[in-house]
Amino acid sequence: MNRLHERAAKRRGRWKRVSLVVLIVGSVMALSACNSKPASVAEDKAGDAGKVRITTTIGMIADIAREIGGEHVEVTSLMKSGVDPHLYKASQGDISKLDKADIIFYNGLHLEGKMTEILQQMGGKKPTVAVSDPIDRKELRSGDDVGTQYDPHIWFNVKHWMTASEKVRDELIRFDSAHEQDYRSKSDAYLAKLKELDTYTRSEIASVSEGARVLVTAHDAFGYFGDAYGIKVMALQGMSTASEYGSKDVTDLRDFLVANKIKAVFIETSVPQKAIDAVIEGAKQKGHEVKIGGTLYSDAMGEEGTNEGTYIGMVRHNVDTIVKALK
Repeated sequence: MNRLHERAAKRRGRWKRVSLVVLIVGSVMALSACNSKPASVAEDKAGDAGKVRITTTIGMIADIAREIGGEHVEVTSLMKSGVDPHLYKASQGDISKLDKADIIFYNGLHLEGKMTEILQQMGGKKPTVAVSDPIDRKELRSGDDVGTQYDPHIWFNVKHWMTASEKVRDELIRFDSAHEQDYRSKSDAYLAKLKELDTYTRSEIASVSEGARVLVTAHDAFGYFGDAYGIKVMALQGMSTASEYGSKDVTDLRDFLVANKIKAVFIETSVPQKAIDAVIEGAKQKGHEVKIGGTLYSDAMGEEGTNEGTYIGMVRHNVDTIVKALK
């Protein structure tokens, strides 16, 4: 009789355990059904805030993302005002920001030379997008002087930057289709502003007499600007500040200034002034006075929160500074 009681007790125990498992599974399924709803990829990845977390390398790209993403994005730029992207090395904090991002936008064309391997690794984990990709390669300048295929300073042709902006828009829509209409309307408004900027730049540079239209800077960041807006560009260094300049470079540029009676040269916020000072002093010794026409933004924008801390404000500042000095 005791054995019968024991077997009955075991059966009741097994039944209780099975019932408990069924109850737990049923509860999980019910909870999942209650919480299920159509969701965009952004909601899936960005958590309760619902914002798309974007990390960019340079400030100019961060500005595009903020303009087009609006309230739907949270943007972090690795490189701040005055930082030279050619020489930039990612810190451990930067790696963390890249890891936490939903989308990474970078320039490409070897602008971020020292970060290339990191960006390639990130590309295997999440959308990692070069905004230069859709630009027709036939429209890019050669980068042979620094051992790269193309000149990476595409933002100095506003039309190229419009193409880059469209790339950011398209990637945001692909990632977060729920807000497609917002991204399109903000993109349309921003592209209209860029078109106005392109027209303004063309008109202002054309107001300088053709013989005086010569832009002399420390490094060759303004090639696209010169090609697009009809101004001759001369530089002491090549496209990358990682390249060294020598005494011959100083002598050649000095002789050009003297022979062509160029009255102004320009310094850059992200490049030490001493490079261009040697040229000015050399011209002075030859009896030709050259002044510093002003400070230009080349590889980095102005301080965040200022007009020059936006792409449009940066370009307008450069144009106004150049025109005022050369007229």
